[in-house]
Amino acid sequence: MDSGVTVITNPTVNVRLTSTISSFEVQRRFNRGITIADLKGKLEMVIGASPSVMDLELFGVNDKFLQKMDDNEALLGSYPVDDDCRIHVIDQSGGKMGEFTDVSKVEKFELSDDAYEKKTDSARSFMKKHRVGRFNEEEVAKKKAEIAAREEEQKVAADAISVGSRCQVQVAGQPTKVGTVMYVGTADFKPGYWVGVKYDEPMGKHDGSVDGKRYFECENKYGAFVKPLYVIVGDFPEEDYGLDEM
Repeated sequence: MDSGVTVITNPTVNVRLTSTISSFEVQRRFNRGITIADLKGKLEMVIGASPSVMDLELFGVNDKFLQKMDDNEALLGSYPVDDDCRIHVIDQSGGKMGEFTDVSKVEKFELSDDAYEKKTDSARSFMKKHRVGRFNEEEVAKKKAEIAAREEEQKVAADAISVGSRCQVQVAGQPTKVGTVMYVGTADFKPGYWVGVKYDEPMGKHDGSVDGKRYFECENKYGAFVKPLYVIVGDFPEEDYGLDEM
């Protein structure tokens, strides 16, 4: 009676792949029955180097060098390859690290605006055909009219506010603030009309200057710019916060 034990080896093996032309490590599963020549052909799709310039080195699971894989006719399974071993590909053609991922060396395709305008299968052509976004003349005109109306409303409100007036600032979601109007008009930091206010308390954002340009004078954190529609001019006396009391 034959009492021998038959060991069945897994026909595939999962290995880690590194190379001299890439800083990345990838994992692939291969059949142990393929030749080293066939393995190189498969590695070409992964590494990017030609099989004719590949040298392969086998490392163990602990990255200890085991041996060169230099017999193209030998089977992969004839080498001591186990799961999580590493096969290192050396590109003998002189390829450099990152050569196949450096897009700065790739010639760019450029299309002039006139040529792009004539294309019938472009995103711009689709948007024109279906009147999407800026190609919807009615919607664009409507938005422009709304913006113009808001700006006119802000201008009218700004014209009714005088420098030196006491005011309240009421912005949705923020506490009501009391202060003095210090500036009315346009500004360099954003388009439209603005009111510069010196608050009675340090509830502002600056000292009357924005981006290096001074619009009015006040202590730091007492100054702010708000849209005219948020400003209510009236008799708002400065409150006594008891700063002189002991």
